Amino acid sequence: MSTPAVSRREFLTTTGLATAGALAGCATGDDLSAGIIDTHTHFYDPTRPQGVPWPSKDDPTLYRPVLPAEYIAMARPHGVTGTVVVEASAWVEDNQWILDIAEREPFIVGFVGHLTPGTPEFAGQLARFARNPLYRGIRIGGDLVQQALRDAGTRDDLRRLADRGLALDVLAGPDQLPAVATLADTLRSLTIVVDHVGNVPVTAGPHPKAWVSGLAACHYTPNVVMKISGLVEGSGRRDGKAPTDPGFYRPVLDVVWNIFGEDRLLYASNWPVSDLFASYATVQRITQDYVSGKGPTAAAKVFRKNAQRVYRCVRR
Repeated sequence: MSTPAVSRREFLTTTGLATAGALAGCATGDDLSAGIIDTHTHFYDPTRPQGVPWPSKDDPTLYRPVLPAEYIAMARPHGVTGTVVVEASAWVEDNQWILDIAEREPFIVGFVGHLTPGTPEFAGQLARFARNPLYRGIRIGGDLVQQALRDAGTRDDLRRLADRGLALDVLAGPDQLPAVATLADTLRSLTIVVDHVGNVPVTAGPHPKAWVSGLAACHYTPNVVMKISGLVEGSGRRDGKAPTDPGFYRPVLDVVWNIFGEDRLLYASNWPVSDLFASYATVQRITQDYVSGKGPTAAAKVFRKNAQRVYRCVRR
């Protein structure tokens, strides 16, 4: 039996978009008025005395203050009522900088920070930041995934995340996905979130074999979930020239949906990086167009409920 498609009106009602003024934050249970949770945004401010390690001054689109007020004004009309912020800095004290912003801004429902597992400082740093209930995990690159498979100390640090109910975001390329699956199988109590559909190039040609086989390996490790993000970036067409037709991205979305399904996918924008390629409205419409065809239950999961479960975020 095929899944009924969701009309625009049904989608708005199911995900809470029709009540954009609803309470921000991670709702619990079946509260459909809570709206959309965008699970991947970045905030930073190059005008601080210390500056920022990223982005580069050579990037006029990104090198500017990027703070919650701008994002909220843009995202709220699209039914977003909360966001999980992901680190944009390797500086330890920038974990606190974001947490301080989040204390003043209830639209932020969680923060995935930056700490380096496998270092002597990790345990103490994690204990410090995890005292704040908004601290919902850390993000690492694919190189540290490989390190964790080789080094028991790094694995022990990742177990500390799991013991605290925190998630591990991973920024990995197609060739690194098998290692993600192996790590997930080794640390089954740790929730691993693969960012940006595994950073696959989004083209009209065949999918990279490494990406398809890597995702297939992740299918068998149920503690791996994936963000539907990075699609316009994967097109490689900067200056706002990414394709706006949702159908262009459907072949990639078919693969990730068939492997992860409605329970293991999260909506995410990757704003403001996405602005280099397409508008926020386009980014959301691509995912909405696809997921709405899977029915209202799937839409509620991908756009909100899975975020609540994966990041264990709490109502502010």
